[in-house]
Amino acid sequence: MPEPMPGCQIAPDYQREQVYRSDSDSTDTESEANSPTYEDGDHVFAIEKAETHHSRGVTPALSKVNTQRSRTSRKEAAHAPVGFWHWKMAGVRVHVLALWLRTNLYLAIAIMIIFCMFWGAVFRQNENVKNLEILVVDFDGQVAPYAETKPFVGPFIIEAINEMTAAGGIVPTFTLRQPEDFGYEPLSVREAVYNMNAWAAVVINPNATALLNHAIRQGNSTYDPAGTCQLIYNSARDQTTTSSYVVPGLTALQKRVGATFGQSWILHLQADFQNLHISDSPQALSPGIDFTTYDLRPFGPPIAAPAVSIGLIYLIIISFFSFTFFLPIHMKYLSPKGHPPLLFRHLIAWRYFATVASYFLLSLVYSMVSLAFLMPVANQPASHVWPAQNANAYGHGTFVVYWIGNFVGMTAFGLASENMAMLLGTPWTALWLIFWVISNVSTGFYSLELAPTFYRWGYAWPMHNPKTPGDYTSVLLKALYGESSTVLRYLIKTMAVSVDFKYKSGLSRTD
Repeated sequence: MPEPMPGCQIAPDYQREQVYRSDSDSTDTESEANSPTYEDGDHVFAIEKAETHHSRGVTPALSKVNTQRSRTSRKEAAHAPVGFWHWKMAGVRVHVLALWLRTNLYLAIAIMIIFCMFWGAVFRQNENVKNLEILVVDFDGQVAPYAETKPFVGPFIIEAINEMTAAGGIVPTFTLRQPEDFGYEPLSVREAVYNMNAWAAVVINPNATALLNHAIRQGNSTYDPAGTCQLIYNSARDQTTTSSYVVPGLTALQKRVGATFGQSWILHLQADFQNLHISDSPQALSPGIDFTTYDLRPFGPPIAAPAVSIGLIYLIIISFFSFTFFLPIHMKYLSPKGHPPLLFRHLIAWRYFATVASYFLLSLVYSMVSLAFLMPVANQPASHVWPAQNANAYGHGTFVVYWIGNFVGMTAFGLASENMAMLLGTPWTALWLIFWVISNVSTGFYSLELAPTFYRWGYAWPMHNPKTPGDYTSVLLKALYGESSTVLRYLIKTMAVSVDFKYKSGLSRTD
């Protein structure tokens, strides 16, 4: 048999066996397969050695083809870092730049839409000052036993108001009301201001002209000009609006009356000037009349400010982030690790109960922060028609009412965030938080009467409502507590139904 030619004997004599692992530990085995290498023990056959062995009649042992890479080899084969401008980074540079531009576009649009909502709430406040109503009630000469006195003070003040309104400027609307609308009782006008039926009131007392005439004609050294008229407002309703628009409007009226009344009063008296007792009561001639100011509930103390302003923003944030903290805990019921998965309807019930219970406890802690810094919550109630400083509407029960108000508000805040977190997912929930904070601040921190009509939806927003009970419990304003609580209850019911719907939608998608 002729000798085979060297170099042609290797290929026919090698049986190349490829070994593939079907149960590889690595998910990227296929992509990591290298060109096969042939092994015999610890050495790889050299061509020359194989030829020599074959020529001597020695058949080499078949070797395995190693197609697997060890962890060490994978680490060794990892790509070495390259510079930003390396040619291999060209594709990813374009991709990242496109994503960066798109994300900035989304954020820019969100900023324009959401932030404009906040700026827009105060954009036309000066033009909307006319929406602030100040009642004008003239009792002068309208109530017995002064009904027979021809009124002079009342008509003069009403004329001054008309002139001031006609002059224009940043002036609230002065609305003339008849004494019979209040049962001929000046204290009923104060009650209307307390109940927020008006921002302020100008009351001309029933005996204004009668007392002034008696003092100037009969002599009365104890005559007090400030007893003729009343200016009534409630700064705790909205400290900013009251100090910026209501009080300046009343002050302007007071100055106008003080500057012009003396001349008109002297002209009225000149026919009978010799019979006047000016020396006994000079104050009846000048200034003649003045105003007594009643701030039914001054805003205070300063420690109460966070509870009805910035603190409510923190309440939104707490209710939002509680979702991310508790979600992994609730989902353990669905992970069958040593136990069967929980029925979905039971998970819904558990999550709703656990979430609301968390709000109940966290709102207590939030309320206790104000208590720790000595916000008054145990002062005695006071009359709603007389000024009172730091009175509490519910006495020793004020803290409980304050806590429950925060709890209801936090539930309304939080359930809305639960809905949107499930609907949007990350990273869009961050934009939801920004929108939720700004939309509530826009309608809760500023008077909606001064905002454009677009913002009327703010009456149904949570912050506009828990802020109100917070004011009431701090400064004895409870006129609309029931209304605010009703709005919040409807909000919570709506959010609860939405949560249930989202859960069921998620279940149907899973099925």
